[in-house]
Amino acid sequence: MNLGAILLAGLLAGGVSCAAVQGGLLAGLVARQKGRTTGIEGGKRQPAMKQTWQAQLGGDLAPVGGFLAGKITSHALFGALLGAVGSAVQLSPNLRSTVQIVAGLLIIAFGLAQLGVPGFRSFAITLPASWVKLVRGRAHSTSALAPAILGFASILLPCGVTLSMMALAITSGSPVRGALTMAVFVLGTAPLFTLIGYVAHKAAAAWKGRLALATGIVVLLAGFYTLNGGLTLAGSPLAAQNLKQTFGIDQPAIADASTVTMADGTQTAVITVTSGRFSPANLALKAGVPTKVIFRSQGAYGCVRALVVPALNTQTVLPENGDTPFDLGITKAGRIDYSCSMGMYSGTITIS
Repeated sequence: MNLGAILLAGLLAGGVSCAAVQGGLLAGLVARQKGRTTGIEGGKRQPAMKQTWQAQLGGDLAPVGGFLAGKITSHALFGALLGAVGSAVQLSPNLRSTVQIVAGLLIIAFGLAQLGVPGFRSFAITLPASWVKLVRGRAHSTSALAPAILGFASILLPCGVTLSMMALAITSGSPVRGALTMAVFVLGTAPLFTLIGYVAHKAAAAWKGRLALATGIVVLLAGFYTLNGGLTLAGSPLAAQNLKQTFGIDQPAIADASTVTMADGTQTAVITVTSGRFSPANLALKAGVPTKVIFRSQGAYGCVRALVVPALNTQTVLPENGDTPFDLGITKAGRIDYSCSMGMYSGTITIS
């Protein structure tokens, strides 16, 4: 799990896609809170005391802060629950890749709908009417706690990218990592929601079309990124890295046997794991020989620690520092692909 990538996803894609679902509710709530504090009720201005600009800024941002606090709380709790489910169910490598591929396709569909592509314009996930009524009811409240309650209830109105984060929380297989995935993602959306809340009543209609275009493009890119991670995890020839090699755009890494040693008729190889890479990227082994591969972690953190080897139906969490051995038995000629659980980093073992 790469928290930096998740934060970036929230910042670049999560904010704009979630704004389409939840931004209107937040904007309406802030406008009502603004009207209550400045003495505007029922369209009539009431006498109000002058405020310093600091007090006015605090009054504008307080509802947004409450909304984000409630949103982070509910999403972190739900992420912990999803991580616990993933831990209990122990998703197989194939199911992990399937979940991520489906999540990627969903995000792509949301992006195409945002861009107004024919056939996707009406694409939406229909939520239970009772959920929508509950959340909208919180948005119409003028209670001081209304922003926090609305933020907490926003988990019932997930946007496209949030759905993919939920899928990642499940595949994390840990309540802590699941909670961190959702909480960090929401933190990434905070700047845009703060901006929406602050300038809600000043939004210009001329920018709506441009925002929709920018939102659609960013969401579409996020969808392809998520989809490619799932394809990489599955070892699919359609993964971007494999397609580039197929069309000669990129050359595959040269099989490297520099870390292989022979002792007592057994070959032992070491793959060094650092944050962001496996080295060598393509390990060369001999066929027909008892083999042991050691994944040696050296300051590894993030997604690279969640190792998945689909061909062996194996998955494990590597330590930040230390060795994790795998006994491959007597090897047969072929190729073994492996990657982190999100498909962000991958490597190959070539046996010949």
